[in-house]
Amino acid sequence: MKVALVGNPNTGKSTVFNLLTGLNQKIGNFPGITVDKKTGFCKLPDTRTAEIVDLPGTYSLYPKSKDESIVFQVLADRNNNSHPDLIVVIADATNLRRNLLLYAQVADLGLPTLLVLNMADMAKKEGIAVDVDKLANRLGIQVVQMAARNNEGVELLKDAIANSTRISTQNYSINVNSFAPEAINAIKQKLNTANDYYALQVLHQHEHLANFTTKEQSEIEEIERKFNFDSSKLQGEETVARYRHLGTILDGVVTDTGAAKKFANTDKLDSILTHKVWGFAIFLLLLFIIFNAIFAWASYPMDLIDAGFGSLTEMGHEYLPAGMLTDLFLDGVVAGLGGIVIFIPQIAILFAFISILEDTGYMARVTFMMDKVMSKVGLNGKSVVPMIGGLACAVPSIMAARNIESWKDRMITIMVTPLVSCSARLPVYILIISLIIPEGTVFGIFNTQGLALMAMYLVGMVGAVLVAWIMKFLIKAKERSYFIMELPVYRMPRWNNVFFTVVEKSKTFVFEAGKVIIAISIILWVMASFGPGDRFENIENKYAAALADTTKNTQHIESLISSEKLENSYVGILGHWIEPSIRPLGYDWKIGIALITSFAAREAFVGTMATIYSVDGGDEDTDTIRERMLSSINSRTGLPVYTFATGISLMLFYAFAMQCMSTVAIVYRETKSWKWPIIQLVYMTAMAYFAALIAYQLLK
Repeated sequence: MKVALVGNPNTGKSTVFNLLTGLNQKIGNFPGITVDKKTGFCKLPDTRTAEIVDLPGTYSLYPKSKDESIVFQVLADRNNNSHPDLIVVIADATNLRRNLLLYAQVADLGLPTLLVLNMADMAKKEGIAVDVDKLANRLGIQVVQMAARNNEGVELLKDAIANSTRISTQNYSINVNSFAPEAINAIKQKLNTANDYYALQVLHQHEHLANFTTKEQSEIEEIERKFNFDSSKLQGEETVARYRHLGTILDGVVTDTGAAKKFANTDKLDSILTHKVWGFAIFLLLLFIIFNAIFAWASYPMDLIDAGFGSLTEMGHEYLPAGMLTDLFLDGVVAGLGGIVIFIPQIAILFAFISILEDTGYMARVTFMMDKVMSKVGLNGKSVVPMIGGLACAVPSIMAARNIESWKDRMITIMVTPLVSCSARLPVYILIISLIIPEGTVFGIFNTQGLALMAMYLVGMVGAVLVAWIMKFLIKAKERSYFIMELPVYRMPRWNNVFFTVVEKSKTFVFEAGKVIIAISIILWVMASFGPGDRFENIENKYAAALADTTKNTQHIESLISSEKLENSYVGILGHWIEPSIRPLGYDWKIGIALITSFAAREAFVGTMATIYSVDGGDEDTDTIRERMLSSINSRTGLPVYTFATGISLMLFYAFAMQCMSTVAIVYRETKSWKWPIIQLVYMTAMAYFAALIAYQLLK
């Protein structure tokens, strides 16, 4: 049984989805389009399993964005693999009149439908009473009350889904045929359908439906021309007629005794949190708290993970038989894995905070506050959602830019979002900050390393805003942009939602980024363990006599052999080849190798360092990667490699460079052209190089 969840944004649809499916869910894409498709499975009381599809949030069946257009595509096309047997419409019980507009449209398509009145607890608190039985009787369907945030009503919903029929029972709302009778009847005849509203919707948005051939599209357009079908005018007439009908449906069903004080608390909070001065100050303070927590709270589990992998490597070299396979496993796979797992606590904390801010309704306020600022640099308030989302990952954030109606605003948002520091940069920043910024506090409160991390995130944000301002003049478009969004009332975060988000995002980091990092670690180990010709043999011959002399420190000699072998390996030769171009930035050939591997995935920097310094250290060296990097000496200057100047230069390079093949691919898919990702790759690499160059030359 296939069930589709449909609803307005901010109705708790995702919470209902999580309650029904738990962790038994997956995310993919709808066929032929890059819109997220969330599916999961739910055991029903009658032992059947229902497949739940969470459709994108929309205010009506008339789409304003690519995401919203998916809803009608799935519901209208019976051949679509997401087409449901049952539609569950999630409505906000505190704003039923507006939410029922979408229900009325969906119900008129003639598919079996049931209605969930979510946020029943909030409605009660606000003095809103709904006569559920009367509403169910008037609509002709099952109506379920829920408070998904409190885990109330989920069993009732499962029962309702199990007891639903394959035949639609809902009462139709308005006489749709009266809007454009000739055109509707012509479409009904052509498509062999009896449903008036389906025929009307085909006339409105056939261009979004992939199931029609080019010939059929032309025939539908011919019917529009023949009967003077005016889509915009008829959408307005339909909406007015539906609201008039909903007034009669809700008469005597909804009693609102708390209308006057309904939004009082929200208004009081908004007067502070969206204030033109204090609003921005509070937002910056929240950002600081988040980045401070990433260091302060995660340090203990990170130390445990670091020590655990150190002990594992030490035990491996002690108990496993010496040889190439052991070295590959310990210095390639285990070292690479350690470079991934150690950052899970920090990534989990970052995603937990972002999820809490979204759930409380505060993120919508940030969008609202930033609109005036954004419009000055060629963006609009909706650009903040992809840019804040960019703190997690640029790929879904670039996809989220589809909600921006203006083509120019959307293109600029896509072009600058990768400048916002994503979670893949977090491991790089954390590693380098721990090398160059001493632990301590400012004024006895603020963690110095947390301040440095926040500064790097602000650098990315400022860079994105400056580039957007430049592109405002470079990208030409005639259309005017506008910004419309609904601010939800403030609510307590749904902790289940926060938990699911943290688990899902951490899993994505480990398994998606992890696959790349492990693969790169193994390739690097091979390239670092072998060299061309007889170079390795000559190095061993060079130190053979010294090793045979029992009066000398053989551990030091073995370290020299490891270091020379690394320098003469395939990876060492590659690093030396690019070293002249990166020397002005303060980098040696080892960092050069990390820059190359990072173009597959930024977070590969840490795995690369772990692998290179594991090989460099030799079997007897069990120091952690950070300690090896700290003690690393530049062979040309005799000074430490990781000085303050080099560290800042390196972080700036990673802040601006386009080191993510997945982002290049998603920009191509979203823009349907190689022009934009190539421009993005070139300008971001140039920006990174010159920012790093200036920083190093000024600070060295």
